[in-house]
Amino acid sequence: MNDWPEGFSADNRGNRYGRGSSSAQPESARVMRQVRRGPAASPGQAAYGGAPPYGGGVPQQPSYVDGGGYGPGDGYDSGYNTGQVYGSPGGPGDGMYEPRPAPNWRRRIKVTTITLVTLLVVTSVGTYFWADSKLNRDVDLSKVIDRPEGGEGTNFLIVGSDSRKGMSAEEKKKLHTGSAEGKRTDSMMILHTGDGAPTLISLPRDSNVTIPSYKGSESGKLYPATGRQTKLNAAYAEDGPELLVRTVEANTGLHIDHYVEIGFAGFANIVDAVGGVEMDIPQDIKDTKSGADFKKGKQTLNGEQALAFVRTRYALAGSDLDRTKNQQKFLSALANQVATPGTVLNPFKLYPTMSAGLDTLVVDKDMSLFDLASMFWAMKGVSGGEGKSMNMPISGNTPNGNLQWDSAKVKTLVSQLKNDENVTVSGN
Repeated sequence: MNDWPEGFSADNRGNRYGRGSSSAQPESARVMRQVRRGPAASPGQAAYGGAPPYGGGVPQQPSYVDGGGYGPGDGYDSGYNTGQVYGSPGGPGDGMYEPRPAPNWRRRIKVTTITLVTLLVVTSVGTYFWADSKLNRDVDLSKVIDRPEGGEGTNFLIVGSDSRKGMSAEEKKKLHTGSAEGKRTDSMMILHTGDGAPTLISLPRDSNVTIPSYKGSESGKLYPATGRQTKLNAAYAEDGPELLVRTVEANTGLHIDHYVEIGFAGFANIVDAVGGVEMDIPQDIKDTKSGADFKKGKQTLNGEQALAFVRTRYALAGSDLDRTKNQQKFLSALANQVATPGTVLNPFKLYPTMSAGLDTLVVDKDMSLFDLASMFWAMKGVSGGEGKSMNMPISGNTPNGNLQWDSAKVKTLVSQLKNDENVTVSGN
């Protein structure tokens, strides 16, 4: 008597190997069984075709689904027709496979944007404080006495000095600077910025000026005016930037808001940092004192060549006046080169340029980076034809050979600058 459920009786098992058959013939590899386990049967539920559970709680056994080879209903599925690999997870619809959710592009874009903005802000803030710490705020304009009232707009006094501070003997030889002690002004300009077009005015170093009363920048001692007349660059040589500002203000009546000075080495380094500056040389120039040796026409000047060009004096017919015009052209071209996307947006150019310039710039204590940027943009405007560049109007020479300013034109010029009007006065 057989107590097994009907589904497992000897009469129903057939003569196949592996199903209880006595046959020694094995099944082929293509019909090897794949086991699938269904949900467990609850207590009391028929586990085998309606037969009562054996022993009161036999778990449901694996089912066998036919995949071909023995006809429908054989209960076996090889899985080869569907591409399913033996033992791999089930496919969709059997409760064992969950499709990957679609990417949330809106969230990804938001996270990426926030990350980039944060990085930009951190970099900008870090760059600002790094650059701000490099400015040499050594000039105290509060020491300047009897100053004229300020007008509309902002006036920068831009000075190129022959300072050789920090230069090696080899650098002095290469740049043809000589080895003189101390420092003097090699060029002086007033840059006016405001609501209108910027104006750049060169003050020839040989300009005849009267030294006013002033307070010593180091001693604090008051030196009364004696009516002494001398060249403008002598004021700087006597007591530095503070006396130069005092002398310019006293002889023009124009209030100077900010002071900017750069030495020989710093000037050359800035030019090299931006990759050189293209200039249209107006004539053949050869000057053994400055080291200039140029042919007429467009060419790109490196730092050494640029310094030689702006210092050239004796090879020019108009001497100091022609030199100031070349200085204006070059500084405007330099500002135009610095204030371009190719420099500003390229960290490999921006940081070396800022480092070269800021390390050697000397400015007043109230100068900010925004003021400095405003100055460069104004000079860029001059080179782009939006503004005006000129020499201080000259009426002739004094008996000692200095250049005498045209007092009537200077008065009109200063009035227009104070009121931030378009300059109609012409210079030499």
